[in-house]
Amino acid sequence: MAINIDRVVTSGTFELDGGSWEVDNNIWLVGDDDDVIVFDAAHDAGPIVMAVGGRNVVAVVCTHGHNDHITVAPELSDALDAPILLHPADDVLWRMTHPDRDFRTVDDGETLRVGGIELHALHTPGHSPGSVCWHAPELNAVFSGDTLFQGGPGATGRSYSDFPTILSSISERLGKLPGDTVVYTGHGDTTTIGGELVNYDEWVKRGS
Repeated sequence: MAINIDRVVTSGTFELDGGSWEVDNNIWLVGDDDDVIVFDAAHDAGPIVMAVGGRNVVAVVCTHGHNDHITVAPELSDALDAPILLHPADDVLWRMTHPDRDFRTVDDGETLRVGGIELHALHTPGHSPGSVCWHAPELNAVFSGDTLFQGGPGATGRSYSDFPTILSSISERLGKLPGDTVVYTGHGDTTTIGGELVNYDEWVKRGS
C-alpha cells in the first residue's frame, strides 16, 4: 500500500522570552489508508483531525517543544487516542505550555513504523535542546521541524537555543543523509539536504 506525505498548514503565534510572532506551521501526516503519524500539533486541531480522516494514529510526534509546535498536542492525543512523543530535553519548553500534561519520551535512534516503513529519530539540538528530526529512508525524506529550512538553519537567538550546536547537528546528523533527501520543514517550503549544505560555510561565517 502506498505511503503518502500530506501537509496541513495552520496559523497562530509563537511565544517565547516575552515576545509573540505570527507564524504559519506545517503539520506533516505520513501514512497509508490505515495508519498515520502526525508530525507536530500546531495551533488548531480541527484541520489535523480532518486530514487524519479516521485512520489509526500511531503517534503525535512533536519535533520540539516550542509552543507553536505543541499547541494542540493534548487535544489531538485525546481525540485520536494516540501518544504524544517528545525528546525529554525539551521538557522545560513543554511545561511552559502544558504544565499538567505528560508525554512519552523519544530517544535518539528510536524507530517508528507506519505502513510498512520505518522512521528514525535523529536528536539534533540547537534550535532547542530536544529538537529531533525524523528520517524515513524508504521515502527519501526527513522531517526537520525547525532544525533546517529552505535557506538555512532554524533560529537560535532565543532562550534554550545555540548556534554552534545547531550547526554541529546539521553537519554531523543531517549532513550524513543522502544529498537528495527531501527536507519537510516546520515552516515554509520543502528543500533538500544537498541543496542546503552547499551553503554551510556561509552559515558559519554569518553566525546566528
